[in-house]
Amino acid sequence: MHVAMLTVRKHWLSAILIAVVGIGAAVFAWHSLRPKGLPGGFASGNGRIEAVEIDIAAKTAGRVKEILVSEGDLVTAGQTLAEMDTAVLQAQQREAQARLRQAENAIETTRSQVVQRQSEKAAARAVVIQRRSEVDAARGRRARAESLFADNAISRQQLDDDRTGFLGTEAGLLAAESQVAAMDAAIATARSQAIGVQSDVEAARATIQRIQADLDDSVLKAPRDGRVQYRVAQRGEVLAPGGRVLSLLDLSDVYMTFFLPTAAAGRVAIGSEARLVLDAASQYVIPAQVSFVADVAQFTPKTVETASEREKLMFRVKAQIAPELLKKNITKVKTGLPGMAHVRLDSRAAWPAELHVKLPQ
Repeated sequence: MHVAMLTVRKHWLSAILIAVVGIGAAVFAWHSLRPKGLPGGFASGNGRIEAVEIDIAAKTAGRVKEILVSEGDLVTAGQTLAEMDTAVLQAQQREAQARLRQAENAIETTRSQVVQRQSEKAAARAVVIQRRSEVDAARGRRARAESLFADNAISRQQLDDDRTGFLGTEAGLLAAESQVAAMDAAIATARSQAIGVQSDVEAARATIQRIQADLDDSVLKAPRDGRVQYRVAQRGEVLAPGGRVLSLLDLSDVYMTFFLPTAAAGRVAIGSEARLVLDAASQYVIPAQVSFVADVAQFTPKTVETASEREKLMFRVKAQIAPELLKKNITKVKTGLPGMAHVRLDSRAAWPAELHVKLPQ
């Protein structure tokens, strides 16, 4: 019995010794492997990857005809994403084209009228020349008649006839000159009508261009490379002007938003180097640059009274990833991923080995 108790005690002592050794090894490993703090000249904060969001929306009211992409699809700049129904716009365009043809035909008519009035004016001027010749001849006859009447060579009746003929030819000259003036007015009117019709042509062309612009805008295209985040509308849905169809993430404008305390934020300059380490891919270190530092504290607290309270103030900072790097790894870019942002506050400080840039191949 005594021997059995000694054996049990030895087993317990062995188990306890093994447990102590295991705990010691675990503590040693934790101290050896835990992340070390950043050296002086650096600051860090946790944040999430974000990207600029672009609304793909209908310019004018209408019905969604087709949506050609799905949520999560990568798209390129200029790619057609959706189409709006354009039946009404096409009818308006045909109407405007008919008005344009009508106005162009009217231009030809008014031009012909101008030419016709100019011809009529030339004929009227010829009549004026003829009437002036007749007046000169009538004036001569009257003068001769007055001389002959003074010599009693002709009768009073003959003199009165020559005088009346002269007055008649003068009246005919005045009428011809009035006809020339009327032709001038007719030409001016025809030219005004031609200008008005030309304005109608330009207005019809402008209407066609506007409708064509609306037709072009009815084909919704990606303004830049990105990923479809949400389908806001569905096929057949009627939208008001500006109604959203899709939400697109601009994958050329990706950054991490994080927060730094007052002491660190005050030393961060725009353009400072940063390194991003994502929780989902901690084996990589992504280079970035500080593109924004808030000029006011974001939270906790808004009004402070003591130095210790001021230390709780946090400022929002954005670290931008280079567009060239994003384009090269566009299929791997995902927003919403949490991680850590490390910022170099002192340009002379060397990055620690664990924060040297490491990118996927």
